[in-house]
Amino acid sequence: MRTPELHQSKFKIENLNLHYGEKQALFNISMNIPEKEVTALIGPSGCGKSTLLRTLNRMNDLIPDTRIDGSVQLDKLDIYGQVDVQRLRMKVGMVFQKANPFPMSIYDNITYGLRAQGIYNRRTLDEVVEESLRGAALWDEVKDRLKDSALGLSGGQQQRLCIARTIAMKPDVILMDEPTSALDPIATARVEDLMDKLSQDFTIVIVTHSMNQARRISNKTGFFLMGELIEFDDTDKLFMTPSDERTHDYITGRFG
Repeated sequence: MRTPELHQSKFKIENLNLHYGEKQALFNISMNIPEKEVTALIGPSGCGKSTLLRTLNRMNDLIPDTRIDGSVQLDKLDIYGQVDVQRLRMKVGMVFQKANPFPMSIYDNITYGLRAQGIYNRRTLDEVVEESLRGAALWDEVKDRLKDSALGLSGGQQQRLCIARTIAMKPDVILMDEPTSALDPIATARVEDLMDKLSQDFTIVIVTHSMNQARRISNKTGFFLMGELIEFDDTDKLFMTPSDERTHDYITGRFG
């Protein structure tokens, strides 16, 4: 984990409530997520951490009967105001729990989003492919097989390819929803090392069930319980001297 630095807020969340139909999933969430750091969201299953993650790029818009009130600002812009949601999701990329490479070549996976924007210049695409794969610590492993199917990669390589595909769109923020839960320990370590490097250039928000992972990789940690943000602080402080008894009980294994 990098030493925390004084960074300004990338996201400012104030009094956020979210309902799925009649069910309330988030209760009055307020927190500031710093830029160019790793922020981890922890808590038991169903506590609201993935729901909060999806509010940061409006993925919850895709779920019927979702209702949100409160404010989520990205660089002081209210993302639930009059914004282009497609542009927002380019600026706030997402890596999912299960690697989801497209059934096409490694090269085409990286360039898919660029081509969708009308970018076809081969030199430009080649440069982005190499830059993105290097950024995802994958270039040396795949540079001689760019035309091979991405589905032939190992699970860990597929997840790093999905990270490279996200990087290619030059986002400001990368959201990660349990990105290592399906990976073996070696692949997990590689992705964690990658997150540490990427946080020098990107704001990273990760949902993880692993408290050890949160301690290893994050600068800030938020603990969620039953849709509430119980505590949000520097990771070392939250784990060593939590201010709320419920946080202490969770991190010491009394429930969860």
